[in-house]
Amino acid sequence: MRISPERIGVRCGSVRMHFKVQDFLALENRMRKTAIIVVFVSLVLVVVPEAIEQARAQAHPYPAMAPLQEYLMPKDAEIALARSAAPASIADGATVMVLGRQGYTTAVQGKNGFLCYVERSWAEDTDAPDFWNPKMRAPNCFNAAAARSVTQIYLMKSRLVLAGKSKAEIAQTIAAAMNGGQLPALAPGAMCYMMSKQQYLNDQGRNWRPHLMFYGAGDVAKSWGANLSGSPVIASFDPEARRTTFMVVVDHWSDGTPGRH
Repeated sequence: MRISPERIGVRCGSVRMHFKVQDFLALENRMRKTAIIVVFVSLVLVVVPEAIEQARAQAHPYPAMAPLQEYLMPKDAEIALARSAAPASIADGATVMVLGRQGYTTAVQGKNGFLCYVERSWAEDTDAPDFWNPKMRAPNCFNAAAARSVTQIYLMKSRLVLAGKSKAEIAQTIAAAMNGGQLPALAPGAMCYMMSKQQYLNDQGRNWRPHLMFYGAGDVAKSWGANLSGSPVIASFDPEARRTTFMVVVDHWSDGTPGRH
């Protein structure tokens, strides 16, 4: 009996069925494709949500405030860190404020008009991804003009944060206070030292570079030629505080050691 290479028989119970070899090959190919599709869909259902969650976590690494204790420091350590913002010739005579559970309080009364304190992450705009970063420690030393104007916004934000207000409530309260005159207008000549080698500004720049900051009302970066090619002036506009911060990098930290280049 001759067996055709193009046909094969398969018995199913008492019935014998005949198929072409091509039919089996086509069926096998369809089954393989179906299996691939099932595997692919399964991977999509597992991997895509994980990827979305990872992207969301990277975009918003600090979605909520950490326990308050993570933002606090021992008093003496915070005084020393605050003073490291400026050279000793300035910081030693400055008023120093430290953060407590109710807000900032004066720990050292100064004599030269400067005010030093260590900013926490809520110094950022309320929509900044680092707004709740408990690692941030930014020592600042403000001159008298900045102390009576620039610092008041941050000190109010600190009280709102510690009162448990949401970011939206903080932004609304600050805007209302500025509109109603409860917060002072930016004083002419306001500036700040940020020259601490121990500063931690964010997870990307960490201590970045020693620099000075100057302030202008409104979005006025162009008036200084800031952020242009070859310009040594960096500027950032804060729409909530309604001011532009100009940064000029200097070549050494407050302790006199060389800065980063």
